[in-house]
Amino acid sequence: MSTPVMELSGISKRFGAVQALNEVDLQVASGEVVALLGDNGAGKSTLVKAIAGVSPADSGTVTWDGRPVTISKPGDAQRLGIATIYQDLALCDNLDIVANLFLGAERTVLGTLDELEMERRARALLDSLSVQLPSLRVPVASLSGGQRQIVAIARSLLGDPRVVMLDEPTAALGVAQTAQVLDLIERLRDQGLGVLLISHNMADVRAVADRAAVLRLGRNAGDFPVQETSYEEIVAAITGAADNPVTRRTGHVSVSGTEEA
Repeated sequence: MSTPVMELSGISKRFGAVQALNEVDLQVASGEVVALLGDNGAGKSTLVKAIAGVSPADSGTVTWDGRPVTISKPGDAQRLGIATIYQDLALCDNLDIVANLFLGAERTVLGTLDELEMERRARALLDSLSVQLPSLRVPVASLSGGQRQIVAIARSLLGDPRVVMLDEPTAALGVAQTAQVLDLIERLRDQGLGVLLISHNMADVRAVADRAAVLRLGRNAGDFPVQETSYEEIVAAITGAADNPVTRRTGHVSVSGTEEA
């Protein structure tokens, strides 16, 4: 793995009596897709919110390009070059694709929206991602789930991020739409971005991820090169079976119900 663009060390977060994260470490390098895995309550969402500055960590160190940085609010993460696409996508259904891409960052000329420049930049961005959409001027409400996800990802790229975090991007998508999104994730990696993919879908993880970082009960439970690690080994880390003496002795892992892992 190349030098990490983002490195977390000893990240901890407590909510009252609940220790949501306990000394968590994580690295993401440029041109790498890291899958963040874990069962419900493992701390995945808390870690993402800490990185995004939505719910800052109580302690720990964040290093960016080898230098310590502080992320205490979303603006700090954005200025560093961290983009986060949450499950709700935060798109405006009544606006077209161009308006959604530039929402909050509209281009103006003499106080008037520069529609032509925004459309030109939107088309150039989507072309660079090899993305085909029906029209840049159709309302987002008319798009499929996969197309909406692509618009949300494309919007995050307008800020020239270096790390993109995707929260369950294929959770509600069909087979064809999932393939579209996974293809886009690979293109982001090919363009040199670091991608942190939060997913429950092991098929998606094996399709695009270079490494799988597993959390369990708010702690690190393993970091695996995906292509060199079996499905069962990753599931064992997610479920805690890897800590079971019987599992360690026999090498047998039950994978029933792992779609929820």
